[in-house]
Amino acid sequence: MASDKRSVLVFDFGASSGRAMLCTLENGKISMNEVHRFSNDPVMVHGTFYWDILRLFHEIKQGIVKANNAAGFESIGIDTWGVDFGLIGTGGELLENPVNYRDKRTSGILPKVFEMISADELYSATGIEIMEINTAFQLLAVKLSESGLLDRTQKMLLMPDLFNYLLTGEMHSELSIASTTSLLDAESKEWSDKVINALGLPRNIFADIIQPGEKAGMLTKELAEELCVPVCPVTAVCGHDTQCAAAAVPSEEENTIFISCGTWSLFGTETDKAVVTPLSAGYNITNETGYGKKTTFLKNIIGLWFVQETRRFLAKQGQEYSFADLEKLARESELFRCFIDPSAPEFVPPGDIPERVREYCRRTGQYVPETLGEVMRCIYESLAMKYRQSLEEISECTGLSYDRIYMVGGGIKDTFLCGLAACACGCTVSAGPVEATAYGNAAIQLISLGAVSGIDEARRIIRNSENIRLFAPENTGEWDKAYEAYKGVLGK
Repeated sequence: MASDKRSVLVFDFGASSGRAMLCTLENGKISMNEVHRFSNDPVMVHGTFYWDILRLFHEIKQGIVKANNAAGFESIGIDTWGVDFGLIGTGGELLENPVNYRDKRTSGILPKVFEMISADELYSATGIEIMEINTAFQLLAVKLSESGLLDRTQKMLLMPDLFNYLLTGEMHSELSIASTTSLLDAESKEWSDKVINALGLPRNIFADIIQPGEKAGMLTKELAEELCVPVCPVTAVCGHDTQCAAAAVPSEEENTIFISCGTWSLFGTETDKAVVTPLSAGYNITNETGYGKKTTFLKNIIGLWFVQETRRFLAKQGQEYSFADLEKLARESELFRCFIDPSAPEFVPPGDIPERVREYCRRTGQYVPETLGEVMRCIYESLAMKYRQSLEEISECTGLSYDRIYMVGGGIKDTFLCGLAACACGCTVSAGPVEATAYGNAAIQLISLGAVSGIDEARRIIRNSENIRLFAPENTGEWDKAYEAYKGVLGK
C-alpha cells in the first residue's frame, strides 16, 4: 500500500441497518466505498426483543472479506448505538443474545431505581439523561429477574466492545460507549462505584476502560485464517455512533451546535467538561464523552424512528410507502394543525405510530389528524419544534448563543426536515456530511495510525471531502407563533 494512500475499514451499525465502508485517505480527502450493507432486524422470542448478534457478526465477517478483496485495509473500527450489551460468561461464552433497548423489561423500573438512589444523586454522579432504556436500569432489570445471569457473568460488554471481543478475544470498555450507561462518573471518566453499589450490581463485571484511538486488540489468527485476510489491529474508535458523528462535524467555530440525525436525533454541543447543574438536571440534558475526553452536552430525541416505524407498520398491513412518499404526503398537508412531544414514552416501542400520534392529539385536546399526510406533518413539525426547545435549553445551560446548526448523518437526506429545522430554530442549517459517523470512525483510525495529525486536521479533511448544503429560515414569525402552541401542548 502506497505511503500516501491509507485505507481503513469502518463498520457502522444503526438500529435498523449496518454497513462496511472502506475509507481511503488520499490527496487530502477521504473517499468512501460501501463494500457491504445489511439489515439489522431485532427478533421477538417468547415476548423478549433480542438483537440477532450471530447474524450481525456473520455480516461483519462478510464485510471484512469484501473489503480485503476490494483493496485491503490497515485497521478495523466499529461503532454502534448506545446502552445495549452482551454478558460474557466465565468461560468466555456469550450467555444470551443481547436484549434490545426497546424491550419491555425496563418498563416502569424507575421508581425501583429511585428507592436505591435518587434521581438527583444519579444525575449528579453521571451527568446522564435518565431514561428507562439506560444500561444501568437494564442491568438492574436482569438482577431483579432472579435469572442468575449476573452471577455467571465475567464481563458486561456494550455492543461495540462485544463485537471487538468477537474479533480479538480481548475485553475492554471504550470510553464513549461507557458514557451512555448511567454508570460512568462524569468527572473522573471511570466507572462510578457510587451508582454501581447503590444498584447492587457486581463490580467485577465492568471491564477496564480504554480511550478512543487505542488498540482494542488484534484480529485473531483463527479468524484471519477463516476469512483469508491478514491479521490487523482492531481500533477502539468512539464506539458510540453519536460520538463518531460529533468528531466529524465540519465546523470551524469554537462553539458549535449539531444534530446527529438518524433513528435518533442527538442535539448538542461540545464542551471541555461536563455541565452538571440543577438547571441541566431539570432539562434532563445528558453529558456523554467523546474523542479527546471532550464532553458532548446533548439531548436524546426520538428522531426518524417515527418515519421508519410508521413505514414498517404500514408494510405489515400491506400498505407500501417509500420514505419519499411519506415526506411528500407531509409536504402536501396543512401547517401547524397539531403537535406531539417526540420524547413521550409511548413513542419508544415498535408498533402503530400513526394511531399513537392520533391518541396523543386526542388526549391533549388538539385537532386529531385524519389522513396519513396529516400524521406525518404533525411528526415532522413536532421534531423541528423539539429541536428549537433543545436549542433554547442548551443555550440557557451554557450561557452561549449559536447562530448555525450543523446537521449530519443519514437523516439529512430528508431535506424537508432540514428545512423545517432552520425555520423552527430561526437560524441557518448546514447539512452534511451524510456519512458523518463513518467519517468520524475513519478519522479516529487514521489518527491512531499516524496518517492524520489530530482532530482539527481530520475535520479540515472532512470539509474538503464533502459538499455542504445550507438551509435558511423562512416565515419565522409564523413559526414563533406555532412554537408557543407547541409549548402549550407539552404542559397538558
